[in-house]
Amino acid sequence: MFVSGFTIVRNAVQYDYPVVESIRSILPAVDEMIVAVGNSCDATRELIESIGSPKIRIIDTVWDDAQRRGGTVLAQQTNLALAECTGDWCFYIQADEVVHEQDLARIQATMRRYEHSPSVDAISFRYHHFRADYGIRDPLPYRRQVRIVRPQRGIQSVGDACGFGRGDHKLKSVSCGAWIYHYGYVKPPQNMAAKNNYFQSLYDGRMVTPGEASEAREYAWNLRTCEAFQGTHPQVMNQRIANKNWETPPAKLVYRWRNPIYWQGLLYKNTRTFRRMSQFPRQLLSALRSPSCLPTNNAKQAN
Repeated sequence: MFVSGFTIVRNAVQYDYPVVESIRSILPAVDEMIVAVGNSCDATRELIESIGSPKIRIIDTVWDDAQRRGGTVLAQQTNLALAECTGDWCFYIQADEVVHEQDLARIQATMRRYEHSPSVDAISFRYHHFRADYGIRDPLPYRRQVRIVRPQRGIQSVGDACGFGRGDHKLKSVSCGAWIYHYGYVKPPQNMAAKNNYFQSLYDGRMVTPGEASEAREYAWNLRTCEAFQGTHPQVMNQRIANKNWETPPAKLVYRWRNPIYWQGLLYKNTRTFRRMSQFPRQLLSALRSPSCLPTNNAKQAN
């Protein structure tokens, strides 16, 4: 069994991404590591080279500013890296995601178990989302995502690269039971504000020059659904955690099952499809009442 790892990264130094820790966390589980390094304003390429692993192969890419809506450029870049993979399985890791060493054996066992099962397209992971501090976990965002896929089945990164799909067909995935540790919202407040300003521009179409300082000096943390994290972090994160140099914002952390705000958020998420469906008759009625849908004088005369 040959396993390809792949990721994308841009401006990792400027926006303080733990991409070195991210890549190192899965290197023991892969035979090659494809890293698509986008045109950066800093020494991101040199940072990846400093890892010094012969498994790593860098491909240089240019991000298309025409795709600055909905985060689609992230999926486009991810698919460039995926296309370079040659393995039986392709292990995707984002630049702010890390795998715990205690889960590596479980992940590898799952890939071996389903290596010759043609009905299985992908392998999914559970998630720890951290906010503001390494000891604060937000249980409300997405709880599972596919991070290992089969190559050459038409599987592509979709949307803003959070998941994978194959046209209109739903992927047949199995869970490996392992966790992804997501650190995208654990940064000094000013760095977080700058990163968030640029990241949001990939969704709303604004032109924000990479590396441009954000006007906001503080980031407005929303920790109302968060709880204290009781587990251990991956060993590759030890130095980064020890180097934390900002004060944790004051927050009342409540275990999720006793937090009414968490339940409100969960209910809102799980009824999103129903709410869209319930709005459809009103939207249709409104459209039918619009002037463009009313018969014109010519039409009345024709009748």
